Amino acid sequence: MAGLDESIPFAPVNIAVLTVSDTRTEETDKSGALLVEKLLEAGHTLAEKAIIRDEQAAIVAKLQTWIADPAVEVVLATGGTGVTGRDVTPEAFAEVYEKEIPGFGELFRMLSYDLISTSTIQSRATAGVAGGTYLFALPGSTGACRDAWDGILLSQLDIRHKPCNFAELLPRLQEI
Repeated sequence: MAGLDESIPFAPVNIAVLTVSDTRTEETDKSGALLVEKLLEAGHTLAEKAIIRDEQAAIVAKLQTWIADPAVEVVLATGGTGVTGRDVTPEAFAEVYEKEIPGFGELFRMLSYDLISTSTIQSRATAGVAGGTYLFALPGSTGACRDAWDGILLSQLDIRHKPCNFAELLPRLQEI
């Protein structure tokens, strides 16, 4: 049965937050701020926060920097997952993935369907692994970020979550 194994000590994860937007600033970035608030409330560490324009090369460069940084174990990105011309976050993430985690986007859309019905089909939320770092791309709305955190990431980034979780696999992501 799923739940927390309280006999295992909580292990904070180092998380970087990336907002992908042509218009948001630190003052107006509600989704990035929500993710920071959620990860800190859960006991994790904010490794870094950045805002990048909707430009694939810039997103890839930032991801590569964080992937190469041993102090960043997880990247949470918000924005740019839609279907308009400037939405290139999934393409940028796909460029750096070593392994995709297709179930993340599928589960996100399933959870989201219960809240926003068929509108969830417009999200291209995605996840994968590169260089031992988890990469999660979430939609830009605060509601979507809250849903992804509360419904998936809170438990999967908690080493105590059973029967299994992403956090416990961190030391093994670069196995040969």
